[in-house]
Formats: sequence, structure tokens, C-alpha cells
Amino acid sequence: MIEVEGLTKAYGDFQAVKGLSFTVAEGEVLAILGPNGAGKTTTIEILEGYRTRDSGSVSVLGMDPADGGTSLRQRIGIVLQDTGVDPFLTVDEILRMHAQYYEHPMDVGEVIDLVGLAEKSGSRVKQLSGGQQRRLDVALGLIGDPDLLFLDEPTTGFDPTARRQAWDVVRDLSSLGKTVLLTTHYMDEAQALADRVIVIATGLIVAEGTPESIGGRDDADAIVRFKLPDAVTADELASIAGQPATSDDHGFASISTANPTEALFRLTTWSLDHGLELADLTVSRPSLEDIYLELTAQTEGSAE
Repeated sequence: MIEVEGLTKAYGDFQAVKGLSFTVAEGEVLAILGPNGAGKTTTIEILEGYRTRDSGSVSVLGMDPADGGTSLRQRIGIVLQDTGVDPFLTVDEILRMHAQYYEHPMDVGEVIDLVGLAEKSGSRVKQLSGGQQRRLDVALGLIGDPDLLFLDEPTTGFDPTARRQAWDVVRDLSSLGKTVLLTTHYMDEAQALADRVIVIATGLIVAEGTPESIGGRDDADAIVRFKLPDAVTADELASIAGQPATSDDHGFASISTANPTEALFRLTTWSLDHGLELADLTVSRPSLEDIYLELTAQTEGSAE
């Protein structure tokens, strides 16, 4: 659906994109992550056909977006961070109007149901809440029945309930076979929705893979963490667990281990033998956010 090879773009002396290469398969949900100024927006705008590239090859639905014209526009949907629509039209009216711009639009009622606005179809845009207006933005991106949908930070400003509802909409799109390219600053959003993740920093791809494996996340040591019992030191715990242990200023001990089952067996056996409680015990591996922060920090440090 998308093929990018050696993409570059500069603004004067500033090199925003430095030779990106990646693909997006049909039916895939790809999340592009990166800090502000990393080159995400420039890359997406080139793919959408709204910005020219300096060099490299780009194919979107088999067309060069630089000259895809109406043929490309008929087959893609775009949901921007801010969308301006007539506030005095109803949800139904504005979708019917936009449906006329496409050769083969989706059924208006079907789109309204898909984005969860059935009860608001007769309401004017100005009467919608922020979350409902964002749903309308998604509906406008879908009304042309696109093969490929660009979602630019679709849940920015949403409360937790609205965000989860929006995630359901994206999952529904995926189940319909739509290909989705998503940009977001929310790591839990990428974790929940993406089949694959690309991390961009300083115009370069610094990591690529599934949310579970990117940056070696699936092979990283587990962290066993719990409240340090009174009169017990981190050094004692390290001896008990057979793994290095540390403690923080809040009284929590952390043990990094590639064998959490063995470490837990040693610790729980010891705590039961001594009548001690390992309060607030958790076992976790580095989160996607942990990996993302590490990757981008390393790149920023090397750029300096």
C-alpha cells in the first residue's frame, strides 16, 4: 500500500528527513512515533501529496503522491489534528455533502453508526462535544470508502473513556480490511492498535518492529519490584534472589532478571520462611514508553 525508499526533505539548511525507507502492507495498522521535530509530519504530508520531497521514491497505492491527483484522493482518507467544518450543518448533512465528492462513497448511515454518532446524526456540529466532533472528523475521513486512512494524533485532547471508544473505531476499520497509518504521542495507543511501530528521531528511523518486540523489548530482563521489608537491605535481597538488586528513596526494591520465575520462587520462599510480606509485588518488562524514551534519548545524545 505504501513503499518509501531513501526519502529526504530539507528546509534550508535543516534536514528534516534523512533517507527514510519503509513499507506498509495492505490491512496493516502502522504507528509512526517520534518527538516533535523528528520528521513525522513532513513524512506524512509527502505521503498524502501535500508536500514535495527532495529525493527518494514514494509509492502510495501504486501512485506517486506528488502527481497522483484525483485518482489518489479518491482512495485515501485523511483525519487531521484540526478539521474545520460548517458548525451549523448537522452530522447527517455534512456527511451527505462530502459523500458527493467521491465516486463510490460509503453509506452515510453506515459511517455514522461505525463512528458511534447514531444518536447525534440530526445534531448540528456546534452542539457536539469535543470527542463527538473528533468522531465526525474520522467519519469525514471514511466517507469516501478509502483503501488507506491517515490518522494524525486522532485522540489528542480526549478523556480516557473517549480515547478507548476511538480505539474501538480504529479496530473496526482494521476488521474491515482498511490500511491505517497512525501518528500518536500516546504509547498505550500504539501498543493497543498497531500491528507494527516505526520510531523516527532527527529524521531517521531508529527502530522498527511490533509493539512487543521493538528495541529488543521482548528479550529485555524482567523487573521484580516490591516494598522492601523492614530491616532488610538490597544486598541481602540480591543474595536471596541470586540477581542484582537495588532500592530507591521510596523504600521499593527492584531486581532485574532474565529468569523472573526462579527469582520469585527464591524471594517468596524466603519471605514465607521469615514471616515477611512482599507488599506491592509486581513483575514487568520495559514498557513501549520505556523503550521509546531510551531510543529517542540515545539519538538526541548522538546528534549533539
